[in-house]
Amino acid sequence: MKMRRAMLTQRELLILATLRRNSRESLTRMSRRISIPVSTIYDKIKSYELGLITKNTCLIDFSKIGFTTRATILLRIKSEDKERAREVMLKDKHVNTCYRITNGYDYLVEGIFRELKQVEDFVESLERQFVIEEKKIHYILEEVRKEDFLSNPEYIKLVGGPE
Repeated sequence: MKMRRAMLTQRELLILATLRRNSRESLTRMSRRISIPVSTIYDKIKSYELGLITKNTCLIDFSKIGFTTRATILLRIKSEDKERAREVMLKDKHVNTCYRITNGYDYLVEGIFRELKQVEDFVESLERQFVIEEKKIHYILEEVRKEDFLSNPEYIKLVGGPE
């Protein structure tokens, strides 16, 4: 089944790219910078909130508040435990992001921790709750780039759309 792609104008893509770069910028300043009337920007943002924009949030440097250890954990879980594992991932305080994935694993979990021991405790807790057939833990040393897709007007060419 082919998914239908939303067709956005270049103007709409420019508004989205500007929001991705800095969603806290005032509409007046944004309007001046991208030469689109404030009323148009406001109307588009309101319409995007009906489905295109899924969440408004802030990105935090967790290390500045003592959470210096970040890890991605790949998990292959016994089939009868997958749904229970999903429920645990939805509730665990250390899980920042959890994806259901393919290619030999079931979940990719990004966790935020104060120290390495907490990562080990987290994984041991999972192992006590379900049968984990395979796991891989990768510690994140440096964030090279994050949340940057479609944050620059130059990226608009990637999406296309009518003029």
